[in-house]
Amino acid sequence: PKQTLVNFITDGRLPHTVLLEGEDGCGKTTFARMMAAAVLCRQPDVAQRPCGECRNCRLILEDNHPDVVIEQSENKANAFHVDQIRELRAGAYIRPNDGDYKVYILRNVHNMTEQAQNALLKIIEEPPEHLLFILATTELHKVPATILSRCQRFSFRRISQDDIAARLQYVAFHEDISLEPSAARVLARLADGGLRDALSLLDQCASATSGELTAERVYACLGIAGIQECGKLMACIADHDTAGALSLLNRFYAEGKDLGALLDEMACL
Repeated sequence: PKQTLVNFITDGRLPHTVLLEGEDGCGKTTFARMMAAAVLCRQPDVAQRPCGECRNCRLILEDNHPDVVIEQSENKANAFHVDQIRELRAGAYIRPNDGDYKVYILRNVHNMTEQAQNALLKIIEEPPEHLLFILATTELHKVPATILSRCQRFSFRRISQDDIAARLQYVAFHEDISLEPSAARVLARLADGGLRDALSLLDQCASATSGELTAERVYACLGIAGIQECGKLMACIADHDTAGALSLLNRFYAEGKDLGALLDEMACL
């Protein structure tokens, strides 16, 4: 997606509607903000956009730019409804305040009533020249084919555990958190490819402990058994030691371990 974005900006062939799809926490909203910053950036050298330093870039990073609107639907209960989309559509035809584009970022676009979908389709069929819609979804199959056919689509993959662990070490260094590499790897594994989830787990563990954050302290903070304990349970299962396995499970339960997470841990061994 990054190289395609550079090509869009360099060639001046920016699409009017972009769809970003992928798992939670894999960078869709971050990329959407980057794309908005790239099209509104004041850096004269197109290849250097977004610069991150001009007024437009700073306002976008602060979620305070008048021409960049971010809307989201948290769940099916508060799905986008037709009046919301009509309101966005009315604002979309107004010229930008400060730049060449107005950017609308709609997160969880799959959570949308049928009437709202029809209202959105009307504007992306014949958009004004200054409009850029960036749609994001974790459930691509719920987005109607009529909308998909009018979008430039980009798929985001889960972030590798090594990349997540490296980023956690970087964040920990700048936040004065003493983080062991082994603890960073545990957090990266638990995040299941989502950097946002990994950062949330790091914040949770750092807030709950003092001193160096080790793998053992991560296990304690998050209520998980850990590799060694899971290994013992797997050994009991392999040896058909029912009494030993049940004894371990009873201890995990008594210690408040998350038994659902225990299954995930065992699956990763």
